[in-house]
Amino acid sequence: MIAFDWISDPAIWASLVTLTAMEIVLGIDNIVFISVIVGKLPPEQAKRARQIGLTMALVFRVLLLFSLFWLIGLTASVFELFGQGFSWRDIVLIAGGAFLLYKATTEIHRDVEGGGHAEAATGPKVYASFGMIVSQIAVIDMVFSVDSILTAIGMADHVGVMIAAVVIAIAIMYLASGPVASFIERHPTTRMLALAFLMMIGVALIADGIGFHIPRGYLYAAMAFSAIVELLNVVAGKNRRKQQQ
Repeated sequence: MIAFDWISDPAIWASLVTLTAMEIVLGIDNIVFISVIVGKLPPEQAKRARQIGLTMALVFRVLLLFSLFWLIGLTASVFELFGQGFSWRDIVLIAGGAFLLYKATTEIHRDVEGGGHAEAATGPKVYASFGMIVSQIAVIDMVFSVDSILTAIGMADHVGVMIAAVVIAIAIMYLASGPVASFIERHPTTRMLALAFLMMIGVALIADGIGFHIPRGYLYAAMAFSAIVELLNVVAGKNRRKQQQ
């Protein structure tokens, strides 16, 4: 009976709800990246890539939670540059931010130049592209997992609560990733907006890595405002097309 005393503890339930909400908010970055990147695959492979990507995100987060002492060590400074100390966490964030900037920039360039989704051709190339995309999702999953779990440490006293919050958040992310990916695929301007979001997130990760923290609330508020404006543009475009018919 003692092992289940936590069930009647309101503080634990409150921490579970708070931590789950935070994990969902921090998972927005992950959803945007996965939704954009799987658009280069055929629908059946895109769904499988989302499943693999979010499964890896769950596995990474749970493994990190079981390695809390090692993870806390990632915040210790390993070297200094121009008087600024850098930890392994900082290095991971800078590398992940640089990867996001590179990926978003190349995708924007390809779209602007008219490259489209050439990588998603049929035949053997599809499987090569599938492997490449899953590996890219794995890289960014690791970056976001480190950032997410380090942020979560201290918000709950029980590892089980943290794991439950992560599982719930990943499940909600999976349910949301399909509709988000489909919407981005149907509306090219929304894809460009999502890529711009990824560039902004990349800059924020690099800034965090060099010791300049940009409050995520500002970023998500800007993303929400831009998304609402884009949604209104999509609805207005549909109405114009109906009136012209």
